[in-house]
Amino acid sequence: MSANVETMFYAREAPWHGLGVRVEDALSSKEALEKSGLNWRVLQKPITTSPFGSPIPGYKANVRDTDSKVLGIVTDRYQVVQNEEAFAFTDALLGEGVKYETAGSLAGGKRIWILAKLPEKYIMSGDAISPYMVVTSSHDGNGSIKVAMTPIRVVCQNTLNLALSTAKRSWATVHVGDLAAKMDEAHNTLLLAEQYMNKLGGEFNRLSKIKLSDQTVLDFIDLLLPMENEESSIHRNNVRRSREDMKSRYFDAPDLKGLDKNGYRFINAVSDFATHAQPARTTANYKENVFAKTLDGHPLIDKAHELILAA
Repeated sequence: MSANVETMFYAREAPWHGLGVRVEDALSSKEALEKSGLNWRVLQKPITTSPFGSPIPGYKANVRDTDSKVLGIVTDRYQVVQNEEAFAFTDALLGEGVKYETAGSLAGGKRIWILAKLPEKYIMSGDAISPYMVVTSSHDGNGSIKVAMTPIRVVCQNTLNLALSTAKRSWATVHVGDLAAKMDEAHNTLLLAEQYMNKLGGEFNRLSKIKLSDQTVLDFIDLLLPMENEESSIHRNNVRRSREDMKSRYFDAPDLKGLDKNGYRFINAVSDFATHAQPARTTANYKENVFAKTLDGHPLIDKAHELILAA
């Protein structure tokens, strides 16, 4: 497991981000809390300048109860959302019987995430697309509580997070103020999810009607993966390899053979590259970065989308 992941689990096959400890089936929230190693609480303790000094006003330390690890220094306004509360929120949001596909902690417990599969499956442009809900939170004072939809093409586990101007796919709030009321607002994310998935299906149909010549596709790949003359020979070779990789995913991928040469096929090829391609230089936490883009979206996919619409 890579350096930035502290604990996590995944159900059945390894997810697209390649992280985790395998279990046979998707889990209930109680099981997931334990298997993911998130069955701990955050305590808020005063900060003093010395063991017997006076507390520093306005600040507290978020401390994990199992090992007394300090996860972050926060203001008095900061409100903790416990890990079990995040699971309970997702249970309430998605209804009884929801199953969790993966969950865990990053950066020594400073950030946590939960990924649950929604019961519906959509058929878009002839493909089965499964919607997932990702819930993330932090305990270090630097992040928000965020809920986002991520549609995944079932056949190849590609994430298809398009930024649509007509439909949102995420909701977020900071750890201050009336959190209970704010979390109630998050129930609107189910409505957002339905709207987003419907708009996404319409967008895929639109992309499938945009025919692309082979040369146009090659030009798009060059624009997505630019190469400057002043760059080193090593970097230029890495760009060439990446371009060949993306070309292969568009022209030769078995799962795309049945699709016409159009915008939808190109979006899938770019998504496949963005989701699964090995980087030229593998860093300790590159898999976590891939997972983060599940939540925030991938700029490469959005840029490809813009190029197709401008074609």
